[in-house]
Amino acid sequence: MDFYTTVLRKSAGYWVALCLENRLIGQGINPKAAIKQLNEAIASFLEVYKIETEIYHASLTIEELHEFLELEDTELGKVMIILTLSVSTD
Repeated sequence: MDFYTTVLRKSAGYWVALCLENRLIGQGINPKAAIKQLNEAIASFLEVYKIETEIYHASLTIEELHEFLELEDTELGKVMIILTLSVSTD
């Protein structure tokens, strides 16, 4: 099982979950749905990455994180950070 840092924010009526380690996102009508979508995206990415190691894989930069958090449509008070997200690759 792998662990990832995830930032959630509410924007335009949806929740967006961003994984800092691999720049993947998930979106849903609530935080749980966004995290579920992100979990699925990470699991899919890891399956492909096992086979195709030439795939670009880099962490999010601080500048990109600031941009994600400062988007104009982010609803005030609707940002939270989850420190660990576990993804099973089995």
